[in-house]
Amino acid sequence: MPAGVYIHIPFCKSRCSYCDFATDVYQNGDAVRRYATAMDKEISNFKFPTADTGSERIDTIYFGGGTPSLLLPVQVERILKSVFAKFSVATRAEITMEMNPATVTPETLSAFRSLGVNRASFGVQTFNDRSLKLLARGHDADDARKTFAMLREVGFDNVSFDLIAGLPGQTLDDWRRNLDEAIALSPEHISLYLLEIHTGTPLAEQVQTGRQPVPDDDVAAEMYELMLDRVAEAGYMQYEISNFCKVGFESQHNTKYWRLDPVYGFGVSAHSFDGRERYANERDTRGYVTAIERGESAEVSREAVNPASEAAFLGLRMESGIEIDEFQRRFDLNITEKYREELGEVTTAGLVELSDGWLKLTKKGKLLSNEVFAIFV
Repeated sequence: MPAGVYIHIPFCKSRCSYCDFATDVYQNGDAVRRYATAMDKEISNFKFPTADTGSERIDTIYFGGGTPSLLLPVQVERILKSVFAKFSVATRAEITMEMNPATVTPETLSAFRSLGVNRASFGVQTFNDRSLKLLARGHDADDARKTFAMLREVGFDNVSFDLIAGLPGQTLDDWRRNLDEAIALSPEHISLYLLEIHTGTPLAEQVQTGRQPVPDDDVAAEMYELMLDRVAEAGYMQYEISNFCKVGFESQHNTKYWRLDPVYGFGVSAHSFDGRERYANERDTRGYVTAIERGESAEVSREAVNPASEAAFLGLRMESGIEIDEFQRRFDLNITEKYREELGEVTTAGLVELSDGWLKLTKKGKLLSNEVFAIFV
């Protein structure tokens, strides 16, 4: 299978209270220009992991962050030129850009579209203005509506919404209204996540000190079940634990992670998988840029992976699950025999089911998936 390319853009207008990613507050254009120049150099100097023909083929490019939509079109063009010069890019490659409300104009969106960006991953998170302030998102619900309208006006016909459930103080009715508004706008793809509070983030500190209520796990579980039912009623199919789409609009790039296809990452904190090893870049933006400018590698960690183990828990994230016979052909391992006792326990608990040669999570198992994944880690 062709690989994918991930481009990390760390800059944001402000830092969200729940964010644990490598990000920096956008302060001036010089820092961004310097970063884009370093990324261009990193891509140009990239060494393919194998000498076999085909390792340079890619069919997805993903601009993640951070807020990639803060880039100038000329900066996006420069990065894409570097990628196209280094890799053999499929004619109809999926090129995704993460975008936040109030960070684009019709002119910049038109420019991104003309450069080949054909999919927008749109970080709405919630349509509740109070919750948006809690999250320090830097936009309000009306900004989200206006930005979505702009995306449609300039020709984006593949748009994904991100929404978060389980926010402090969020009720089931709040979540229902979020789902209803997102569905009414009819994006092609919806990513629905349960809030995770990461140690060291402002939100974690607010919860620990009592300034924000502790999220209720039981309410979050109800929200997850509600979203499964509501999006199915609206005609979206679930193809992964947190991802839903209209027919034919699965995220081709993200599916590569779940299928254990190679993905080459560039930029600060970018992670890569070449089919045998995972490796990651420096997490500090200044450290990354300095290393690249000196002609050094920004890589700070590398580890070999157990492909069968990773394919097991990543494959179970997919709605289709794992085909037992295909898994054995690929890894010379009968997963149901290898993990007979452990799978028996989670089957009895109603978390997984084996049917017609496929092992997959149940509805309950999707909510408690980490208990299943722990079997293979």
